[in-house]
Amino acid sequence: MEQGSRAEAAAFLADVPGAAATLEPLTGGAWSSAWAYRSGGAELVVRFGREISWYQADRAAVRFAGPDLPVPPVRQVGTTGEGRAFAVSERRYGRFLEDTSVEEAAALEPTLTRLLIALYRAPADPDAPVVWHQPDASPASWREYLRAGLVDDPDNLVHGWSAALADDPELAALSRAVADRVTALAEACPERRDLVHGDLLHGNVLLSPDASRVMAVLSWKCSVRGDFLYDAAWCSFWAPFLPGIAAVDPLPGLLSDPAVTAEHGALVDAAQRHHCYELYIGFTHLGWNVWTGDRATLTATARRLAEVLDRGPVRLPAQP
Repeated sequence: MEQGSRAEAAAFLADVPGAAATLEPLTGGAWSSAWAYRSGGAELVVRFGREISWYQADRAAVRFAGPDLPVPPVRQVGTTGEGRAFAVSERRYGRFLEDTSVEEAAALEPTLTRLLIALYRAPADPDAPVVWHQPDASPASWREYLRAGLVDDPDNLVHGWSAALADDPELAALSRAVADRVTALAEACPERRDLVHGDLLHGNVLLSPDASRVMAVLSWKCSVRGDFLYDAAWCSFWAPFLPGIAAVDPLPGLLSDPAVTAEHGALVDAAQRHHCYELYIGFTHLGWNVWTGDRATLTATARRLAEVLDRGPVRLPAQP
């Protein structure tokens, strides 16, 4: 992971009158440094990172924006003279989804449900590549995308984790069992092309102070075209680590939405699909935590993954 400095941001904004004097560091991103500033009466954010494709995805995602899926406009994407990718976006204010408390569950549950429904209701594109914003790098199918995530590919930015898992007997046994289960369950996963954000935590969703509205959905680099149940599985897998999210259950509202229930086949094998995605998410984060060297989070993730594996598919609410 790469982080930039105030000096980098100030140098980038040197030709923008007064902007450098208003620089404010922003937190939340793991892959980018972000700086808020003011220019000509506008409140903006400049981010710096490794890959320009990350920010091109953000710019492309603006077309999905709506009342329950607000995506900040991206004004500029490019590369600095030093070869760093950058993006300039309009600033949005809010608090992170993962910072909500148990006491806010009554407000948060419908908000999170509306967000998942908004992602589902974004027009599906049956002909879109799975990695819709990088078609040349996209797997041929949704199932192939899932299977590829189980492989330690040296061409991926995050790689080299499989040897560490293999060297730990408990992690080796867990990762083998999970990979086998995902491979089997993937056969029940339909070749859908719903809009999937792919990372609704880690500072990527801003909420209003009272948690009643989504103010911004950021960072679309992990977004894919796949099964709408994936984003719901993302929330449920990580819920035990996040008290506010653990206190809500957006699945009943998502699965009972009229658009979902009206679509033939949308809920076929839903429990197995949801279980597959929870396991996939946990498995890929074993590799992530090895790569980042975060042993404590690796241990906690492995514990949660073992719980999900042993539990099996959740009992989903009965559908009308």
